[in-house]
Amino acid sequence: MPFPADPVLAPLAELAARAQPMRVPAGTRLFDAGRPCPGFPLVDEGSVRVSLASPDGRQLELYRVEPGEVCVVSATCLFAHRVATASGEARTETALRLISPADFEAVCESDPVLRRYVMGLMAERLADLMALVEAVAFQRLDQRLAALLCARGPQLHTTHQQLADELGTVREIVSRLLRRFERDGWVALGRERIDIADRAALQRLCVASSAV
Repeated sequence: MPFPADPVLAPLAELAARAQPMRVPAGTRLFDAGRPCPGFPLVDEGSVRVSLASPDGRQLELYRVEPGEVCVVSATCLFAHRVATASGEARTETALRLISPADFEAVCESDPVLRRYVMGLMAERLADLMALVEAVAFQRLDQRLAALLCARGPQLHTTHQQLADELGTVREIVSRLLRRFERDGWVALGRERIDIADRAALQRLCVASSAV
């Protein structure tokens, strides 16, 4: 689905039509934490993973930018004229267009409806990030893993490392929890594949009130 999906974003589409299209392979770094944002990305196909990295190399996925969606880190960086606070990487082969910082600022200044719309999307994304912070701070890791499996099921094609990256932990802990889930009959594990066998049990774990 080409960007944008909403007619309010038509001014960005006009800029995108003049921008040089890009097609990058999975793993391509599009912007880096601590560096100026190269522009505002409009994703046409594929997906961009936005994450924070710890000093020891672990990563915590903040959100994903799919076609038609707004990257809040890029928008914040460009609005505030500050360096990026997280990194963006193509999860899959991704087609996108990059609006220059100057063009993005100019179109937002000239179109108050677009500006309010983008700010509203940023507020929605911030609410999602606050929910993530709450989960990291107050939920046990097994509860967060169960919630992730329920959200992605009934069948996931992923690696233990990819799940660890999304949860901000290490692969060994995720593998240990998944083996526990398998012993309990909640999941069935295969090569880069997880089948949900007892969704109700995983959901009960998600809402468990035990202390972290």
